Amino acid sequence: MYICFFKNGAAMKQSQLYKGSLATIVMKLLEENGRMYGYEITQKVKEITNGELKITEGALYPALHKLEAEGVLEVEVAQVDNRVRKYYKLTEKGTTETVNRLAELEDFIRNMQTLVQPKLEY
Repeated sequence: MYICFFKNGAAMKQSQLYKGSLATIVMKLLEENGRMYGYEITQKVKEITNGELKITEGALYPALHKLEAEGVLEVEVAQVDNRVRKYYKLTEKGTTETVNRLAELEDFIRNMQTLVQPKLEY
């Protein structure tokens, strides 16, 4: 699984932190956009992060398939310009799970901020 960072056009070290958050990132995008296809998801992440974060197909599609198998996503197939395109959208369970994962992520971020920037009391 690869999620790469780019800084000034140069690839940087892959981050384990983002790998663990990929499903939540995808679910949040689907919550905001209704339904999206894979390439659209990769481009939206790239756009939102100003090119700092790039999700490869090798990372994205296994995550999408896993979420689908868990009942979090459903797939809609559509014919677009003589091509079959798979659109992913949240199920009812996926909508609930997105709320839970985002709350968990917010707690994680808050705890990490506390740990790395502790307020010193004298």
